[in-house]
Amino acid sequence: LSPDGRRLAFASDRDGFWDLYTLDLPTGAVTRLTDTPYYESSPTWSPDLAWIAYESYQKGHLDIAILSLTDPAQPPILLSDDAAADHSPAWAPNGRQIAFVSSRGGDSEIWLADLDKTEDGRFVNLSNSPRAAETHPAWSPDGHYLAWASASQGREVGGIYLWDANAGDRPAVWVGEGDWPAWGATGGSLLAGVTAANQDFLTAYDLRGDPILLPAPLPGALRGLIWPKLSLPTPLPAFLQQAAAQTPPAIYAPGVTPVADVPGRRWYVVPLPRVQAPYPELHDLVDESFNALRQRTILETGWDALGSLQNAFAPLTAPLDPGLGQDWLYTGRAFAINSLMSNAGWMVAVREDVGAQTYWRLYIRALAQDGSQGAPIQNPPWDLASRYELDPKTYEAGGRYAQPPSGYWIDFTALARAYGWERLPALPDWRNYYAGARYTEFALTGGLDWYSAMLELYPPEILITPTRLLPPTATPSRTPPPSGTPAPTRTPRFTGTPTLTRTPSSTPTPSNTPLPTPTPPTIIP
Repeated sequence: LSPDGRRLAFASDRDGFWDLYTLDLPTGAVTRLTDTPYYESSPTWSPDLAWIAYESYQKGHLDIAILSLTDPAQPPILLSDDAAADHSPAWAPNGRQIAFVSSRGGDSEIWLADLDKTEDGRFVNLSNSPRAAETHPAWSPDGHYLAWASASQGREVGGIYLWDANAGDRPAVWVGEGDWPAWGATGGSLLAGVTAANQDFLTAYDLRGDPILLPAPLPGALRGLIWPKLSLPTPLPAFLQQAAAQTPPAIYAPGVTPVADVPGRRWYVVPLPRVQAPYPELHDLVDESFNALRQRTILETGWDALGSLQNAFAPLTAPLDPGLGQDWLYTGRAFAINSLMSNAGWMVAVREDVGAQTYWRLYIRALAQDGSQGAPIQNPPWDLASRYELDPKTYEAGGRYAQPPSGYWIDFTALARAYGWERLPALPDWRNYYAGARYTEFALTGGLDWYSAMLELYPPEILITPTRLLPPTATPSRTPPPSGTPAPTRTPRFTGTPTLTRTPSSTPTPSNTPLPTPTPPTIIP
């Protein structure tokens, strides 16, 4: 919102590319500020209404540019020209400082640009937290404080932080959970968005961190937030009345495919046309949503990213990786994108910790890289594969931050959420178990828990079977031939009764002495 409260600066791709516009609130008149094929977004006003600072993507990375509103013929001035990503500027109320987010230090940090200094010493790192990623700086109305959001890893606490500009040497202090901080008109309170696993909320704090607004659910993903002191006229201007009266059409309609020989009160899975997967099937109540999401993904990215899946429905006879025994793939209400797209550079994952659980935000690369599809990635992705680089600290952390990739990308997680598909948390041991990250899986639970969803397909007795039946393999296993080892001989057992052993008699050895000749008898006449 402009400092005088009359105009709203915003970014839109309504004309094919992301450009800057202003909306005159009293009349509804829209004025186009930029007309280039480059991505331009996140405008912020100078206090004197003479300039607008914004983020611009031109040389393979985001930079901060400044546009003159009093001299349209003057080309934009580049405030930063670094190979890292510089984005999300916030102009200070004193007019001589601009806070912004930069990844030039390795991860996203809050930096301050002093417009009264030259290149040497102009930029200062305010947050300086290597194990956290900061975003969305916002100045208080009097310029006393600068608020920002932090997504922390490790021991640091994530949420909204306050930095006192009058005590610049002191570190920022934590206020509360949230993202997208927005100041109230008096500067004594902060509005913030709170991101849950698959839902965004609004909340508010005072500067001591005490909550002053209970979290209120939002109908979609939060993309920006202001909290102005603004009174709209009654009745509303005609352009606002027309916008409020519009009802968007449903993005898909569920349907039922009749199938014979199905037990009563039980659902079934139906095939997915032209989808490659081990079992290309889904629950009959969710297949229309998947098909609609697939067509929307083709429209947004320019290619069929869901035509080849790592998994869809998994029957009970198909064992998954360890730890996934109660995975939603068994219910037919989930699918997993092909993770090989990450290795090929067509998909990246941004880590988002919600409480004690880790979730992932997936981005898919747009086919057209001319600015007509997608937008640059601002937040640094998480490099899961870096754990294999033989660095103990990286291995124990399950990876590390990487520089935001170049090019234009589609936020697939936000797109899937619009069609009812929720991301699933990583397993507790994901840091040392790659499959446990589960970063490619989405489920349309329909408000059911896992056991209730399984009962839609199977009878209860199936779920209490202790062992899973394995299907026969297509290729018979090779039976080794018998070996030539002789069979063992039987060893007689010892008996307790002793046997009598006959002692042989001593037999004299015959000598060679000749036997005597017998003497004939004497005859007496």
